[in-house]
Amino acid sequence: MREWLKISCLLCVFGCVREIRPSEPYVTEYLLGPWRNITENQLTHDVYPVGTYSYLVQLVFVFLITDFLRYKPLIITIGATGVIIWSMLIWTTSLISLQILEFFYGTYMAAEVAYYTYIYAKVDKKYYPKVTSHTRAAMFAGKLISGITSQLMLYWDLMDYKQLNYITLATQIIAMLWAFSLPRVDKSLYFHREQVPVTEQQTQLPGESNLEVSDQPRESATKQPSALALLWQHFRSAYTNGRVIQWSLWYAIGLAGYLQVTYYVQVLWKTIEPEPEMAWNGAVDAVLTALAALCALAAGYLHTGRLNPRTSLLILAFLSAVEGGCVLLCCWTENIYWSYVGFILFGALYGFTITVASAEVARNLQEESFGLIFGFNTLVALTFQSLLTMIFVTETGFELSPVGQYTAYAFYFIAVGVLYLISVLVEYIWFPGTTSEKLENSLE
Repeated sequence: MREWLKISCLLCVFGCVREIRPSEPYVTEYLLGPWRNITENQLTHDVYPVGTYSYLVQLVFVFLITDFLRYKPLIITIGATGVIIWSMLIWTTSLISLQILEFFYGTYMAAEVAYYTYIYAKVDKKYYPKVTSHTRAAMFAGKLISGITSQLMLYWDLMDYKQLNYITLATQIIAMLWAFSLPRVDKSLYFHREQVPVTEQQTQLPGESNLEVSDQPRESATKQPSALALLWQHFRSAYTNGRVIQWSLWYAIGLAGYLQVTYYVQVLWKTIEPEPEMAWNGAVDAVLTALAALCALAAGYLHTGRLNPRTSLLILAFLSAVEGGCVLLCCWTENIYWSYVGFILFGALYGFTITVASAEVARNLQEESFGLIFGFNTLVALTFQSLLTMIFVTETGFELSPVGQYTAYAFYFIAVGVLYLISVLVEYIWFPGTTSEKLENSLE
């Protein structure tokens, strides 16, 4: 097996196993069940927001040290924090332990950046598209297995909500141990770069004899910019490009809304159906994952070379408004199955739109800056998510009910669609006869 493919397979096994968390679709059902003495209000306002803020704060530090530590230690950290989280879920009961657990969940999610960027430091650039698709597909596969497993365990009455956590704990232990098998990264993109030698031919100066000057070439190390200088160079190159700013902003706003919708959806379903005979959360998760994967694949084939940036933006503006309509379907119905349908459609559309947005951002980037720019965009997304949490969820804001929160998130997506539709119309009016390439140059 070729070395790049071997490394890709090792990383994909980690990504797939890590995503097999069958207890996750039912974490709210478990926490509000007889195993813990906690109310829905405490869960919504005192527990879940800690995870949001922790994720944001820790991403800043993880983002800076991932390259310096050369990825592998952070991937091991993902597995280790997973073991801590699900151990605490099983064997602790207090409110403070849940809040500590949410802090570790922030670490668990923030360190994910190492999983996505490790492969770029280990394989040649020509394999980037393939290994990126492999790592994404591995995570989708893990999520699909997770959703199916959880639903079957409950449907056949083989496990309850608490016992599902034992499967998740086992997969996190396996993932942690597997992470140690990943090859060590000897070089990284910024702090541990290769010194590329250049060949210089010595020349004979007047008055020097042939014995004093060798005709053999000599090698000297190229003078490379420092890590921080290179970081700033890539950052400045990206965010002085109008198209990168435009699509990065959409990426961040869309991701923030998606995270918020998925983070609290189980609380919404608990409000709609407080005592379900059978919660189909696992099946919903499995169907959503499958559709999102198909939509992401369709977006890749449809978008590549077929749509110009202006057309892509118009499509995403429309689909963002449709996503808002799907969220309204989730929260404005009293039928839990219609809420499931709305959530599945929302997730599938998001899989399409985020793929298009990612492709448009990547189209305008230097290859080596992918991890930096997408990491920063994620940081901006988490900032937006924290603002949404403070405004709509916590006591410092409106402290809305679950239905009120999701109504607000729905109009958030609709407003984003309207704003970007206006931006497309302004572009069209301002540059009516401008080709995409010229328009991109004018925005830089």
